[in-house]
Amino acid sequence: MNVVYTQNDVLWNKQPWVSGPSVQHALRCDVCVIGLGASGLTALSYLSQHGLNAVGIDAGMVGAGAAGANGGFILAGIAAFHHDAVAVLGHVRATRLYQRTLEEIQLLASQEPSFEKRGSLRIAKDDEEYLDCLRQYNTMRADGLSAERYEGTEGRGLLVPTDGVFQPLERVRRMATALRDSGVILYERSQVTHIAPNVVIANGHRIDCRHTIVAVDGKIEQLLPQLAGMLKTTRLQMLATAPDNTIHYPRPVYYNYGYDYWQQRQDGSIAIGGARDKYEATEWGAASYPTDDVQSAIESRLRTTVGSTAPIRHRWGASVAYRLDDVRPFVGQVLPSVWACGGYSGTGNLVGTLCARDIATAIVTGTHHPIASWHA
Repeated sequence: MNVVYTQNDVLWNKQPWVSGPSVQHALRCDVCVIGLGASGLTALSYLSQHGLNAVGIDAGMVGAGAAGANGGFILAGIAAFHHDAVAVLGHVRATRLYQRTLEEIQLLASQEPSFEKRGSLRIAKDDEEYLDCLRQYNTMRADGLSAERYEGTEGRGLLVPTDGVFQPLERVRRMATALRDSGVILYERSQVTHIAPNVVIANGHRIDCRHTIVAVDGKIEQLLPQLAGMLKTTRLQMLATAPDNTIHYPRPVYYNYGYDYWQQRQDGSIAIGGARDKYEATEWGAASYPTDDVQSAIESRLRTTVGSTAPIRHRWGASVAYRLDDVRPFVGQVLPSVWACGGYSGTGNLVGTLCARDIATAIVTGTHHPIASWHA
């Protein structure tokens, strides 16, 4: 019988966090941003910088969802490998989106102290996947994107030099602290039960607003049923070890078409996730807590392919939304004055902030032009 753990023990949660207030009375604002992960905080920062009265709310605490519990990968591009994105979108549109994520990496590097530009590896599980790596390499080179064929101790595949790693929970807490210091109010532990044009109900209290931005990835289709069938929530699981000095992975690794992934932190510990391809049916719509069958599969990958014998110190899961009808995330209006972004398919660290900033820009400028590249 599969056992579900009763809590998450996230590697990144190193320091205590003093939570902010919860919604306890009616509010009025220009923009209500739902979700206090990196996407929502990015939108709040842009809106406040442009003089709008914006408030942020979250059912949990800052970074309590996937924004603070992911693998810490910073990878250029959307979730689909570039050649797969080109097959759907064409070279021009796919390359335009890829270039925008490269710009987002440069912005992140200038703002985030924990970012380490190490590059990333896509390592092939077998000969068939290696041929797919070569297809990706050829398409990226044809479109002027940085990629190198790679063969080393990790295996063979591709090296993408633009990519890197960071500490995701530190990032969102740093963003939230800066917003608090600037006077933006962040309401935590505030459950949203209703969203309509110009109205949000949280903790039973009414929030009147000119615009609403739903910047929640996991379970977004529960907040906005209009997106059901387009976006669907699944669970991603990870574990982390004690420091292991017997192995050396200087770059984060994507393996088995990205279904398995790991990185070695500076202290030698290994953070590894995956195995969703083996248990896809049971992960859709599941709670965020880890389970013994998926954790056992991840541990098997750790002991065999990665080669680490270090004891396991952390196990956790997180909810994310996958886009079902497109390779791109959803960005746009769902109802009059209600905007949403989500469906990053497990790669929201870069794309999420980019999408949220585009929505905030559209609100500030009064034009849909900033989000056009996600649809055109």
